[in-house]
Amino acid sequence: MSYLFTSESVSEGHPDKVADQISDALIDHFLAFDVDSKVACETLVTTGQVVLAGEVKSHTYLDVQKIARDTINKIGYTKGEYMFDGNSCGVFSAIHEQSEDINRGVDRGNKEEQGAGDQGMMFGYATSETENYMPLALDLSHRLLKELAELRREHKDITYLRPDSKAQITIEYSDDNVPQRIDSIVLSTQHDEFADENTMLEKIRADVKAILIPRVVSTLPEAIQKLFNDSITYHINPTGKFVIGGPHGDTGLTGRKIVVDTYGGKGAHGGGAFSGKDPSKVDRSAAYATRHIAKNLVAAGVAEEVLVQVSYAIGVVEPMGIFINTYGTCPFNMTDGEIAEKVSQIFDMRPYAIEERLKLRAPIYSETAAYGHMGRSNETVTKTFTQPNGDSVTLDVELFTWEKLDYVDRVKSSFGL
Repeated sequence: MSYLFTSESVSEGHPDKVADQISDALIDHFLAFDVDSKVACETLVTTGQVVLAGEVKSHTYLDVQKIARDTINKIGYTKGEYMFDGNSCGVFSAIHEQSEDINRGVDRGNKEEQGAGDQGMMFGYATSETENYMPLALDLSHRLLKELAELRREHKDITYLRPDSKAQITIEYSDDNVPQRIDSIVLSTQHDEFADENTMLEKIRADVKAILIPRVVSTLPEAIQKLFNDSITYHINPTGKFVIGGPHGDTGLTGRKIVVDTYGGKGAHGGGAFSGKDPSKVDRSAAYATRHIAKNLVAAGVAEEVLVQVSYAIGVVEPMGIFINTYGTCPFNMTDGEIAEKVSQIFDMRPYAIEERLKLRAPIYSETAAYGHMGRSNETVTKTFTQPNGDSVTLDVELFTWEKLDYVDRVKSSFGL
């Protein structure tokens, strides 16, 4: 019997995502000037106010207020009528030095013996149902909101959009787990005041269906395009007016959208957030490493769907163990335990090895803080960072290295594929 599965995404203007982006902008600036920085930064945003807190060990000094304001302006909160804008909001910093009790378990004389920054378990997931090996409902939710943000910035076809928005998609699957159709689309977007509230909802709903949806569909593979049809149920701004939004409408905190950041509820989640953490925190680095493993396993043909778990003890170099679940989709006679054993031989999961393999000690994190950390495009970009004294550094950095399929040949060789 068929079943329904739902995932959601939130835009860069959602208050929790504003907080994530500020925290990751701080990470990037610390790493740009001191690659050995140890950082755990939390951000709170509310009406007219930003609060920064956390622990840092670094040799560089930053103007954290300017970084926060620049990030807020880039998102699009630039008007006083939003009750939260980058030029006028207050920014309070309570960032202090990292605890030596934590740092002693991480830093070692030999970097290869670097211990995990905390205990915990991390999960990576991949599925063959999309070209980027991501769950379809989440991938489409991200795409809707990224395109909505493009329309907002173009300020041409739709001129009333504000930064805060959310999307949710429900997919109908056959009993053999193949997407059959899109059952429903929920989308709520913040907007300017309308002169006539009676036509407000009618206008927004018409624009979403006639402008946003076709633009998204046109970018999709033909097989996915066919899932869009006239029987989709739409809930567009279902509560009605949505003028008050962003940090004025709802307080935002770093790390409150961890399911949006990963797999939309598919697979599993270990509970640790990513944004605001340097790569010595395995909550972040090992989650990227397990995604890298899962994606390469699926691409190599080991299974159509894979969940990878790794776990650590604080200050301990080697992981506690690696777990694999192929959901019965492995096409050859090998147990998940046997697959896990081979995976542990192919991929070095010591924290320092992960940092080196995925090039994680680089300022690559601002791009991860909205529209998902997984399923993104691997590319090299040039970034420039400036310190308060005017010194600047320009770097070429490789983004989303954990999305590379650079281990497929090794996996195939190991599994005899």
